[in-house]
Amino acid sequence: MTYDEKFMKKAILRAKKAYAEGEVPIGCVIVCDGKIISSGRNRRETKKNALLHAEISAISAACEKLGAWRLCDCELYVTLEPCPMCAGAVINSRIKRVIFGAFDPKAGAYGSVINLNEYPFNHKCAVTSGVLKEECAGLLSDFFRTLRK
Repeated sequence: MTYDEKFMKKAILRAKKAYAEGEVPIGCVIVCDGKIISSGRNRRETKKNALLHAEISAISAACEKLGAWRLCDCELYVTLEPCPMCAGAVINSRIKRVIFGAFDPKAGAYGSVINLNEYPFNHKCAVTSGVLKEECAGLLSDFFRTLRK
């Protein structure tokens, strides 16, 4: 198992927790110096708040843990390609690297719909896509298939 797969598996566990709560199964972990410092999962339905994406929750917790808004030494692992809001939070928090599993053809902001890294913002992160994408996409497919029944 690679370094990226190890932490994506941890994000998948958060996604499974969201699934069990009736949320769209998206999970996220933030890693600093090889250790998970925060995590998040989708909680929009549970908390009735459009802002509670997995990445936003994890970034907020990481800032609190480190006592800083700059997360320059951090990597963000998320099961689904970040949306524009979450990519904006990555830019603003200066996360050095984003690693995602499944692509999001409806709202992805790292290549699927738009690529915010191509714009002249004050920060660009490195992006690795498709890590354990089948497992990440499978969770989403199962969730929506069950929901439609």
